Amino acid sequence: MNDRNDPSVPADSTPGGGRAALLDRHRWLGFVLPLAVFMLVGSLEPKPGDSPGALGIRYAWYPIVYTLKIALVLLAVAFVWPAYRSFPFRVSRLALGVGAVGAVVWIGICELELERRLLVPLGLEWFVASGARTAFDPFEQWARHGTAAVWCFVAIRFVGLAVAVPIVEEVFLRGFVMRFVMDARWWAIPFGRVNATAVVVGTLVPMLMHPAELLAAAVWFSMITWLMVKTRSLWDCIAAHAVTNLLLGGYVLLAGRWHLW
Repeated sequence: MNDRNDPSVPADSTPGGGRAALLDRHRWLGFVLPLAVFMLVGSLEPKPGDSPGALGIRYAWYPIVYTLKIALVLLAVAFVWPAYRSFPFRVSRLALGVGAVGAVVWIGICELELERRLLVPLGLEWFVASGARTAFDPFEQWARHGTAAVWCFVAIRFVGLAVAVPIVEEVFLRGFVMRFVMDARWWAIPFGRVNATAVVVGTLVPMLMHPAELLAAAVWFSMITWLMVKTRSLWDCIAAHAVTNLLLGGYVLLAGRWHLW
């Protein structure tokens, strides 16, 4: 049963049919759908050395699959947008600073390749390899398509990095998962309130989602949890994530460290 006085219910929810009513009845949908689309389409992305597979998708087609993924994810975000209206749009300078520091932390830890050094000797190479990124260098792989096509894909890649990924990951993790493990009526828990279980889950889930950057994920997502508790703003978490990813993308372009995106 819905509590019509619950401030977390989207403002335009109505007892009747339609999108708002659907999101009202199934509150989890707004927080889970965009990430589900991201992961489902992302599972089709080819990696270096992959055979074409059942769908015949070749490594050179990665920009096409990625573009489709981001387009569908943004459509999913637009569809569930009413579910986000309970989170005031508020971005602080602290969030931007945390995002900038987070980029240094993420890049620094990833460049040490501690996961490979520590986990591979334990027989966990398969776990680390499961999180390997596509490492697509458009300047090499798509050079024959011309400069315009290459930079068009780079622009789309940055939209994915700095817009789509921060929204889908932070909304899912902090808007849904960390509140869900605290109470069955998770939607009634004020954003930013946590307990020990939520803090642990808020670190473990991203670690499992980033097995090739296990330690970087542990440190970075813990930083964003601190930011969440400090400011109690979902959009601060999204902004910090966006800044980190934007700076990471710039580092990849300048240094040619394509395995990081």
